[in-house]
Amino acid sequence: MAPDETSANGDEAIPSPRLVRPYTITAGRTKATVDLPLEATLRVDPRADGQPVNAAAVPLLEMCDTKSVAEVSALVSMPIGVVRVLLSDLVEQGFVTVQTTITESSSRDERIELIERTLRGLRTY
Repeated sequence: MAPDETSANGDEAIPSPRLVRPYTITAGRTKATVDLPLEATLRVDPRADGQPVNAAAVPLLEMCDTKSVAEVSALVSMPIGVVRVLLSDLVEQGFVTVQTTITESSSRDERIELIERTLRGLRTY
């Protein structure tokens, strides 16, 4: 039944919701310009308060303080690729900062700092 048709009993048809394709949200971009590991913790920069932000990124900005990239993706129910592109924009615009994660070349002190930060985060739950 087309959206403007009526059913056999004369009721008007209820239009079905339309899906927005991910590439329309990111303006066709598929790659983030900032490296954002899934476990990277995000912080909202309070100095950016009041500046204009892309409408598609507003829900991410509201969710991302002290959460990981993966958590933000789950909370806003958006694909991780889309979230990475939008978060990358927010980082470049100065709305969000990314706390570094450890790599193979990370020092012992960096590893300990990450463990301590993780423990502090777990204690808040």
